[in-house]
Amino acid sequence: MTWQMSINGGELMSENQVSQRIEALIAPVMTDLGLELYDLEYNGGIVKITVDTPPGSPGGIDVDQLSRCTRLISRELDHDDPVPGHYTLEVSSPGLERNLRLPRHFQREVGKTAAVRLSDVLNGERRLTGVIESAGLDTFVLRLANGEERVVPYDRIDRAKTVFVWQAQPKPGKGVGAGGVKGASKKSAAKDTSKSGITSSLPASTADSEQEIDDFLDRCDDLEDLDTDLGQDESVQEIASYEDQESAES
Repeated sequence: MTWQMSINGGELMSENQVSQRIEALIAPVMTDLGLELYDLEYNGGIVKITVDTPPGSPGGIDVDQLSRCTRLISRELDHDDPVPGHYTLEVSSPGLERNLRLPRHFQREVGKTAAVRLSDVLNGERRLTGVIESAGLDTFVLRLANGEERVVPYDRIDRAKTVFVWQAQPKPGKGVGAGGVKGASKKSAAKDTSKSGITSSLPASTADSEQEIDDFLDRCDDLEDLDTDLGQDESVQEIASYEDQESAES
């Protein structure tokens, strides 16, 4: 466990405690905007907040909602200062290919295809891809392409992500091809305590073999890092615009 010095009362606070304080502060913002906190991570001076529309909503979060959510979250964090020292705030949507990190993530994505890399070998396997059949508090059930099922403990997972696959529409006058188009989009906003920006990316899809699963998950990691870098670059350019919006709303 990593510990950091907090200015608040001189007490030592773990990263988990800081995350809990942030979650408590932004919960009213999520309620007011009709959005859901999908995930929250605080590590190495970076606060990553993932927001989404509630399950069953007709559509996902749009850029305007994400931008407003970022401003309101930033205002709450600036006012209460729950994070010790300098930090970078990143607010994003989960995208179509979503990180699966907590039990509630797997429970929400039952029926979806997922690529999973385990931290070590389990029953002779370390990389799996299949459909999430069910998800409990400690384990989830993954149905493989051959119909077999695997019970996977959450604490054995190194990385897991949903896999989005859709078929390309045929061009006029032509039949459907054998292949499909793979891809998904993810909207994100990065803010360096007083700056915000919005970036997007198109991660790749489908994972079948062990190497493909590794490549897929690593590629998603690279694109998330690119999202962060682009968001920080754009946030520098947009600082004047952001401060104008803050002044107008206050």
